[in-house]
Amino acid sequence: MESLWKLFVCLCVSASVPQFTNSPTMIVMVGLPARGKTYISKKLTRYLNWIGVTTKVFNVGQYRRDATCSYSSYEFFRPDNTEAMKIRKACAIAALKDVCDYFTREQGQVVVFDATNTTPERRELILSFAKENGYKVFFVESICDDPEIIAENIKQVKLSSPDYANCDKEEAVADFLKRIDCYKLTYVPLDDNKDRNLSYIKIFNVGSRYLVNRVQDHIQSRIVYYLINIHVTPRSIYLCRHGESELNLVGRIGGDAGLSSRGAKFASALSVYMRGQCISDLKVWTSHMKRTIQTAEALGVQYEQWKALNEIDAGVCEEMTYEEIQQNNPEEFALRDQDKYCYRYPKGESYEDLVQRLEPVIMELERQENVLVICHQAVMRCLLAYFLDKSADELPYLRCPLHTVLKLTPVAYGCKVESVFLNIEAVNTHRDKPVNVEVDRHSAEALETVPDHI
Repeated sequence: MESLWKLFVCLCVSASVPQFTNSPTMIVMVGLPARGKTYISKKLTRYLNWIGVTTKVFNVGQYRRDATCSYSSYEFFRPDNTEAMKIRKACAIAALKDVCDYFTREQGQVVVFDATNTTPERRELILSFAKENGYKVFFVESICDDPEIIAENIKQVKLSSPDYANCDKEEAVADFLKRIDCYKLTYVPLDDNKDRNLSYIKIFNVGSRYLVNRVQDHIQSRIVYYLINIHVTPRSIYLCRHGESELNLVGRIGGDAGLSSRGAKFASALSVYMRGQCISDLKVWTSHMKRTIQTAEALGVQYEQWKALNEIDAGVCEEMTYEEIQQNNPEEFALRDQDKYCYRYPKGESYEDLVQRLEPVIMELERQENVLVICHQAVMRCLLAYFLDKSADELPYLRCPLHTVLKLTPVAYGCKVESVFLNIEAVNTHRDKPVNVEVDRHSAEALETVPDHI
C-alpha cells in the first residue's frame, strides 16, 4: 500500500491539473444486483467531478423503469422472457445513444455506465459502440459472495427502489433474491485469460481483494487508486474550522495569527463535544498554522499536522482586509468575484489549486474511519464540496461558520450532515457574491456583502 501511495503522490505532483487525452472514457460497471455497483458509480462520479473531470452516470435501470412505467415481479428478468429481453436491450442502446450525446454536445470527459452488463454479449455491444466512436473503456466488476454484505445492501438500498414502492418488505426481499437468481443463470464474469486485452478492475467483497488489468492512462490509474481506498465501514467525519483568530476579529484574511479569547473558549468546547461522541479510535488532523494547532491542543490527544490543510494562499493579499484589497487593487477584487473558483490570487492560489492540493487528504479520509479535521474556511469548503457533491460554482460560497462542527456520516448514496454550533460567539467571515461583479463598479457595490468586523 505504501508503494501505491508513493505512486499516487507522484501522479499528483506531475500534474496539478488533471491531464487527459482527447478520447473520452466509459467506465462500465459489471456484476450481479446488490453488489454495490450504483454505490461505486455515484461515489466515483462525485470524485471525478470534484477533481475537475466532467463525469456523468447513466443508470440503465432508470431507462428500464421509464420504459416499462411499472414493475410487476422478478419474471421480467428471466432470460427466457423474450419480450422483456428486447426491452432491456433497447434501454441499453438508448442509454448508449445518450452517452454519445453527452460526449459530443456537452463535452463530457467520462461516463459511468451503471448496469449489470453480466453477459459477454452485452459487454461486446458496449465495446463495439466505444470502438466505433473512439472511446476508451474501463470495466469495474464488483464480485461479492458474502451473504451478509448482500443482505445489508438489499436492506439499505434496494428496498427503497421505485421498483418496490408501497411493497411489503419481506415480499420485496424475496422478489429481489429471485431477480438475482435470474441474472446468475447467464452471468459470465470477466475472464482473466479470455479478457486479458481489456482494461478492468475486479473488486471482491467490497474491497477485501482487488485485481487490476491493463490500466491504459492517467485517468484510469487515478480511478484504480480511488477505488482501492474507498470502504463501507460505518464511520463519521467531523469538519470544523479553527477557533476564532485575532486576525478574524479585524477582518484580515490569511496570516498565521493565534486564537482570540473566544477562539480559545471554542477549543475547550470542542474538546467537551468530542469526548461526548465517545469515539475510542478518533484521529485528529490539523494544518501547520497556529490557530488550528492551538485548537487541537485543547483536546488533549495526539494530532497529525498536514501542510495540505493550510488555508488558501492569498499571495500579495495575505493579511489584508477586503476593504484594503478593493482600495488597492479593485480590478483583482472584481476578477475574483467573477469566477471565484478559478481566480488565483497574485503569487497565491485559487480554489481550483486548493482542490488539487487536497486530493491526497480526500484519499486518506476515504481510507480512515473516524476523523476530526480542524482546518480553515476555504479548505473546509473544498472538503465539504466533495462529500456533498457540490459544483465548482457552489463550492466557494458554501457556509462554513466559525465555532460550528459539521458531522458527516456517509450513507447509501450520499452523506448525512449534522451541523452543531458550540454556543461560543464568533465573527462572521462569510462573504456572498455581490450583485455587481464588473471591474468598473463603485466601491460600495464591491463591498456590499463584506461581513462586519471590528
